[in-house]
Amino acid sequence: MNDALQPEEVQTKLNFLEEVMQATPGDSRLEMCIQCGTCGGSCPSSPDMDHTPRTIFAMIRADMREAVLRSNTAWFCISCYYCTVRCPQEVHITDLMYTLKSMAVRQGFTQPNTPWSDWSLTFNEYVYNYGRAFEFGLATRQGLRHTSLLKYPGLAQLGMGMLTKGRMNLTPRRIEGLEGLQKILNRADEIEGESQ
Repeated sequence: MNDALQPEEVQTKLNFLEEVMQATPGDSRLEMCIQCGTCGGSCPSSPDMDHTPRTIFAMIRADMREAVLRSNTAWFCISCYYCTVRCPQEVHITDLMYTLKSMAVRQGFTQPNTPWSDWSLTFNEYVYNYGRAFEFGLATRQGLRHTSLLKYPGLAQLGMGMLTKGRMNLTPRRIEGLEGLQKILNRADEIEGESQ
């Protein structure tokens, strides 16, 4: 049996990589990834990820579309940009994670009621409706949906500490100029829809 890839198979292997690169705003530099692992070693969320970003990028190159889009990796990205800043090849890792989340939702690979997809959708809902995150509402919704009752005492103590230090509000507050932000977000959705 000949294990060599035929020309049409090589083209197939590149399709998902090209699709991800084209769907990412700007120059993602994904093709520059040298698989050094700096991204995963820098990521505070990597212990909770199915795969490190380095592995996800290798899977993209291997045309493992479904495995990549079903992975929780992009959903656990907290957008700290630490991986992007430390990447020796200047790959825009955080931007790629946003692209993968968007593709997963659009192509029906997200599983409803998973902690990571619920968190992202709830966060986006608060930002759209109030112009900012609402930590108390986000934590409460997430906790009621996905947290064991055994963890509630510790979470309650953490929440009380945040409330007493003024780091969290009990009610959401709208930003000034919310309508302008909503127009920007709506237009971004339109542009994303046009590019598909």
